[in-house]
Amino acid sequence: MTPDALAALHARCFTTPRPWSAAEFTDLLASRFCFLLTAPEGFLLGRVIAGEAELLTLAVDPDARRQGTGRRLMADFLRGATDRAADSAFLEVAEDNLPARALYAATGWQPAGRRRAYYRTPGGNHVDALVLRHALVPPGN
Repeated sequence: MTPDALAALHARCFTTPRPWSAAEFTDLLASRFCFLLTAPEGFLLGRVIAGEAELLTLAVDPDARRQGTGRRLMADFLRGATDRAADSAFLEVAEDNLPARALYAATGWQPAGRRRAYYRTPGGNHVDALVLRHALVPPGN
């Protein structure tokens, strides 16, 4: 997927947090720490730095949700993070993003914290971010 395609899909999926631009995707993809996983209906962007993985964003086309794409991308992210020597992973999710929270709970993510008023909606309201963690098991263990 090109940065323009990533930005277009991201815009279909997000209002809070705001969608990312093609330039932002270009900058992230230029980092040696970031990795992109794609599926025909979505993508996941993650990074690993100093043994810790971060799920930066996960986007699945609204017309293709609830068909397993998010779960497949999540499994690939956890495996990819482990392969890159991460021993834990974290992410932030808007507290009101119930479908994403359900996916994360179903794939083993655990609550680790809260960032109060972290996101701002297009209408100007603030939404807390939940910080979730996932322990990673090195291959062969």
